Amino acid sequence: MKPNDLPIKDYQSLEFAYQPSPEQQASAPVFYPVVIVGAGPVGLSLAIDLAQRGIKVLLLDNDHKLSTGSRAICFAKRTLEIFDRLGCGDAMVRKGVSWNLGRVYFKDALVYSFDLLPEHGHERPAFINLQQYYVEGFLAERAFELPNIEIRWRNTVVGVETAADATTLTVDTPSGPYRLKAGWLAACDGSRSAVRSLMGLEARGRVFHDRFLIADVTMDADFPCERRFWFDPPFHPRQSALLHKQADGVWRIDFQLGWDADPEAERMPERIVPRVRALLDSIGAASVQFEIVWASVYTFACQRMDRFRHGRVLFAGDSAHGVSPFGARGANSGVQDAENLAWKLALVLQGGASDALLDSYASEREAAADENILHSTRATDFITPKSEVSRLFRDAVLELAREHAFARRIVNSGRLSVPALLRNSPLNTPDVDAFDGGLAPGAPAADAPLLHAGESTWLLRELGADFTLLVFGPSPAWTGFCRVGFSPRGAASNEDTAWAEAHPTELGPTLKTLCIDADEFTDRDGLAAQRYAAQPGTAYLIRPDQHVCARWRAPSEAAVRAALVRACHPEGGTRC
Repeated sequence: MKPNDLPIKDYQSLEFAYQPSPEQQASAPVFYPVVIVGAGPVGLSLAIDLAQRGIKVLLLDNDHKLSTGSRAICFAKRTLEIFDRLGCGDAMVRKGVSWNLGRVYFKDALVYSFDLLPEHGHERPAFINLQQYYVEGFLAERAFELPNIEIRWRNTVVGVETAADATTLTVDTPSGPYRLKAGWLAACDGSRSAVRSLMGLEARGRVFHDRFLIADVTMDADFPCERRFWFDPPFHPRQSALLHKQADGVWRIDFQLGWDADPEAERMPERIVPRVRALLDSIGAASVQFEIVWASVYTFACQRMDRFRHGRVLFAGDSAHGVSPFGARGANSGVQDAENLAWKLALVLQGGASDALLDSYASEREAAADENILHSTRATDFITPKSEVSRLFRDAVLELAREHAFARRIVNSGRLSVPALLRNSPLNTPDVDAFDGGLAPGAPAADAPLLHAGESTWLLRELGADFTLLVFGPSPAWTGFCRVGFSPRGAASNEDTAWAEAHPTELGPTLKTLCIDADEFTDRDGLAAQRYAAQPGTAYLIRPDQHVCARWRAPSEAAVRAALVRACHPEGGTRC
């Protein structure tokens, strides 16, 4: 049964069966090239991406069901584009509530509204709101379709022993413990990561002394599909509130409570109902009836691990970094971690790069985490002023923002998630040609509507699974050159090498050429050329995770080869 065919309560109670593994009786640990711990959105995304690239994956999860309650609900345009590539984006967008607009209020008056995607010509909206259990359900459904993925539910990692050639895990199950060996271990097991703890590692940062109530309520209300955020509203004075629509007629309401609030008491219906009623009364919905379906009180911290790579163990998502919920940067950045890691790990396992490529995963995503933490910390400080002086400043800014655009840039109800710009990536080739605008190396590729054989399509849909040379004009004659590969020099363990020999593949990534305004693809509205600042002959080299790594006005074969080598071998590899 598919997630969108299931009623909300039945879907949340869905359980996956535990199956004992035959290797629990094995005399020695069985080797797996990749083991992922944690079957949430990050772990499932990583498993699917690797499986689609031909890598066998073992996915372990200590639970046997999907998330309870809405949890992460705001999934950004870039994340939806990743889900498209993983094969489940359409289903999520159909089920979710799409939105681009937001409104900010101070006390009982509108301060301003904003549009997160004011320009036309994008396949996906700025955001959809979709409960996390649906996102996990669609990802799990896709994972079940892929023979390269094995998922083991109720398999809890209780021991981690690292070595130069593999990591040995001790796994506890209802049938007893067993051991296995992972060529590469990806820890996607959340903010309370067992893998991180078992390795004696920690995330450092700032804990915020405040509490927030999340209430999921069902109601038949015809409010517009937009984000509403209140500072110091009459229905919840000196605090903040947030209202979002989700799938199934469920509305997500967040109430700031203050650090002294009793978490247990605030979860009780007798506390929640008056708060929701007051909010509805204040927006002219006194007649609307509602029902509480889930509630939680949370605190949060902005923190990260010092390093996301520790030898053959790689950390992604909340196990590596944590942010406040303001701005929807948690799950979105975690899925982008997975996309960044998947193609690099696959290339290393297939013999196309040394494991030095994985250092770029760490450096790129550590920088992205720093950016997210900075935005998240600033938003939290603005939303929850810790002194009267800070409150006076915030309130003055909000008053000014009603009339003055400059003040709106200071208002911070959560800078909403955008993909990281990998400006300082070692995989980038610096510009040698002049560009007035467009997408610099490190930027995520931009979408645009195209025509293919008279049929509508989208630029991002047409990018290759590996590298793509996007050319504005006819294909250069030399674009059929061979793959760029690498013969590892001591980077692979004996077990890695044995696995690669048993699963032969042509070394290196493929290069797809996508030509616009040539024989096959037409820039339907001229938006592709506009967004890429393209002239006839302009070309962009786009990575498997759809980030630009090089661009030229008229590329030569040698320049493209060199950029492709640099993107795969930042340590200075060789061409095969």
